[in-house]
Amino acid sequence: MIVKTVPVTKYLTINAYFYIDEKTAGGVLIDPGAEANKLLQVIDDNQWVITKILLTHGHFDHIGAVKQLVEELKIPYYILASGQQYLTDPQFNLSAMTGDEIVLSEACYLHDGDIVNLFENSEASLQVIAVPGHTLDGVIYYDAANSVAFAGDTIFQNSYGATHFPGGDFTQLMDSIKNKILKLPNETILYPGHDAATSVMAEKLNFK
Repeated sequence: MIVKTVPVTKYLTINAYFYIDEKTAGGVLIDPGAEANKLLQVIDDNQWVITKILLTHGHFDHIGAVKQLVEELKIPYYILASGQQYLTDPQFNLSAMTGDEIVLSEACYLHDGDIVNLFENSEASLQVIAVPGHTLDGVIYYDAANSVAFAGDTIFQNSYGATHFPGGDFTQLMDSIKNKILKLPNETILYPGHDAATSVMAEKLNFK
């Protein structure tokens, strides 16, 4: 499996991730927050077939390039069902603060426990694990076979996501981290929405 991190920036720097099955050159794009043309160039340069866009939550810095990418690649995008308000309300997705409001429609909705296949001919898949707290719709995408989880803004290296935005809840966030993320195997690599990757083992030291 290939994990390619592409930092994209408009108002904030966000890690957009490609998760690609080497055998088929097919896969998914996670959290394309900005710079759609840059991401399209990465796809073209590698001759990858991207089948879907996955969102870890609906904040503006994670969804900013979705509209252009969906139109140009002609693929669906997915978010947890509780993320609908973030897509349609610039106050909830925080884009209202930037003066460049984002409103999205026609999402495909996921539920806790769903399995997302990377590519139609691939056995590789990601499990959807709901982790509310940073937002109402927070999820991680977990590949148990390859010990990888894409964690969005729920947990960072030596830190965790903010809870003072709409839908945030500190108690929920701590529960999500301690009882879902940190219950994954120690060797699981966590790829967060911002900054460097970490691991379950490393983060257990911060949440005793």
